Amino acid sequence: MRRKLQDIAAEQQRIGERMADPEVASKPALFREAARAHADLSATVARFRLFLRDETQLVGTLSVLDGETDPDLISMAREDQARLEHDMSEHEKALKLLLIPKDPNDSKNTILEIRAGTGGDEAALFCADLYRAYSRFAERKGWKVEVLSLHETGLGGLKEVIFKLNGENVYSQLKYEGGVHRVQRVPKTEAQGRIHTSAVTVAVMPEAEDVELKIEEKDLQFDVYRSSGPGGQSVNTTDSAVRVTHRPSGLVVTCQDEKSQHKNKAKALLILKARLYAKMQAEESAKRSVNRKNQVGSGDRSERIRTYNFPQNRVTDHRINLTIYRLEQAMDGDLQDVIDALVASDQAAQLGET
Repeated sequence: MRRKLQDIAAEQQRIGERMADPEVASKPALFREAARAHADLSATVARFRLFLRDETQLVGTLSVLDGETDPDLISMAREDQARLEHDMSEHEKALKLLLIPKDPNDSKNTILEIRAGTGGDEAALFCADLYRAYSRFAERKGWKVEVLSLHETGLGGLKEVIFKLNGENVYSQLKYEGGVHRVQRVPKTEAQGRIHTSAVTVAVMPEAEDVELKIEEKDLQFDVYRSSGPGGQSVNTTDSAVRVTHRPSGLVVTCQDEKSQHKNKAKALLILKARLYAKMQAEESAKRSVNRKNQVGSGDRSERIRTYNFPQNRVTDHRINLTIYRLEQAMDGDLQDVIDALVASDQAAQLGET
């Protein structure tokens, strides 16, 4: 590990020298690329320097103990030794985490798709509740929420909602949310007080950048039509709704929320690119290896990942056997404890494989 850390420190120094090169400094694109690379290594290098500092101090402390006879000095040196050994152990734990290969998508903006599944109107209502929970979580994180597509039901629920989250490290926080979310509660429409079980599916997709995904114009088919609301009632009188079909994959995206055909087309393409990128990533991952035994989750929509039990005020994540009794707070966007536990579990799994 030490040799790897030394190589990282040397690499950061080389990048720093490159940033000082007038030829690089005069070209904003090159300088930004170098600055990002330098910043990505900063936390690891800073922690490694602390480790080396404490290691040097520990060697000095042990040399004092080697020939010291004064009881007071020996006692002080023993205290320093214990503190330094503890600090070095903490540095080592942190460095192991920092050396875990980073997901290149972690810093990206993210598109979430939430769809009502089994449960009829109750599933649609929970779809709306879950959308609100993620929106409130985004507010807590300082992220911007942009709705791309939203299909309401007559009872205030959502058949489907697709939205984009813009901010810092969005995907790193939400990438474990993909799958089936199950809810157990008494529906508002239930007169006899019976508990119903419903479900919604969540897909989490990093935003695709043009340099990562090339889509040929000839592979796209665009159809326009008039938007319609619940019950088929026309919501405008122009052909503003857009349907985009990607012929090679068969993926189809429709968008009709905007009155402008141009805006609907842009949103539909954004969703299509994210779906194609997610599909490409899944295929590459499958080629590299079978899913890890300890993997937190694949993001597959068919995988039941979490249960929200309202009568028991309980949220259970089945992948890591985590249960918290703060459902009301979770539905108000207080999801950080659950997400932190998922991140920690995935990190522990990766450390176990290295």
